[in-house]
Amino acid sequence: MKDLVVIGQGYVGLPLSRAASNAGFNVTGLDVSQKIVDDLNAGRSHVEDIPDTELKEMLENGYQATTDNSVIQEADVIVICVPTPLGDAGRPDLQAVEAATQSIADNLRRQSLVILESTTYPGTTEELLQPVLEADGRKLDEDFYLAFSPERIDPGNKTYTLENTPKVVGGVTNESGDLAVSFYSQFIEQVVKVKGAKEAETAKLLENTYRHINIGLVNEMAKFSHELGIDIWEVIKAAKTKPFGFQAFYPGPGVGGHCIPIDPSYLNYSVRKALGHPFRFVDLAEDINNSMPNYVVQRVQDLLNQHQKSLNGSKVLLLGVSYKANISDQRHSPAIPVGAGLADKGAIISYHDANVPTWSVNGTEHESVADLDQAVEEADIVILLQAHREYKISELAPKALLFFDTRGVATSEEAHVL
Repeated sequence: MKDLVVIGQGYVGLPLSRAASNAGFNVTGLDVSQKIVDDLNAGRSHVEDIPDTELKEMLENGYQATTDNSVIQEADVIVICVPTPLGDAGRPDLQAVEAATQSIADNLRRQSLVILESTTYPGTTEELLQPVLEADGRKLDEDFYLAFSPERIDPGNKTYTLENTPKVVGGVTNESGDLAVSFYSQFIEQVVKVKGAKEAETAKLLENTYRHINIGLVNEMAKFSHELGIDIWEVIKAAKTKPFGFQAFYPGPGVGGHCIPIDPSYLNYSVRKALGHPFRFVDLAEDINNSMPNYVVQRVQDLLNQHQKSLNGSKVLLLGVSYKANISDQRHSPAIPVGAGLADKGAIISYHDANVPTWSVNGTEHESVADLDQAVEEADIVILLQAHREYKISELAPKALLFFDTRGVATSEEAHVL
């Protein structure tokens, strides 16, 4: 089990390729993008968690990238790490998974282990992958093995990496599950085998649905706490002193990233499809979390009004436009709808983010301001959307005419908090 093909060389597939390469596997990264393949083979990484130096070590260890599906023919293990976005009406878009599975079926020549890591709805591995791989008379556990193992990549996290984050594995059969456990155990510290593929698929969705719902809870509380004159940040700070039965979640300008805005919709889709009724907690949390960018815009408008200013024509500086702190990833960042909402009301938008040199709002390209202090002083209102480590809020907030903190980090009395 030493020849590995990883389909998809993005934020999930490339870290997996690195870990397996470091463990002695002969790794080939298969991707549909010729540009990505050319850059990887030249030692240029497009994934923030894999610096060029680590990619060059992978290349020295024999790693190569390609767009040629025939490499599957020599693989002992094939792992699918392709995107699974939401399509029309919130339905899962599995075109990339379907294409990857068909490529495997067309090139399967050995008793290979096939693992799906792409997030999807429960039943996908058995209902979508298995029939395609069983074409031409192939049999599961004789001609191929099949399992699901959800990715748990947290971009920018220096504490929990792929290697030390427990890996959940569920085989379509017990034998397939055992082989998948054996594979991952060679470079991941703890591998957790569950009953089957459906349980592994659902575990991933539960993890992020749990976060989605609890973030929705505190976002709703933040809204009415503001109306009641209650400091929600102080409330959470007090509640988290309880050593059992409580986990702190925090409000914000909206949810972003590759998981929380998408994964609960997969679970909701699965429930609707199988049972004919919605997953009501998900629907409610989605409504609340999706309302937060507009709520931020409204709060900004109210703050300006209190200082005899109109949002239309005001200079608004946004701090941090990535979806989480200290990274450049902008997938589903709440800064996008916040910026669009402000621009729609006539605000003059500027932004600062050292991780994102250029940024687009409503089709207009912006460059990160060069002089942060000057931009803060010149803005009618400054909005902290992402608390990057380089922001010294205690110094920035007093310089601003108005400072609106959506992350609860400001201690200055001059700052207004979400």
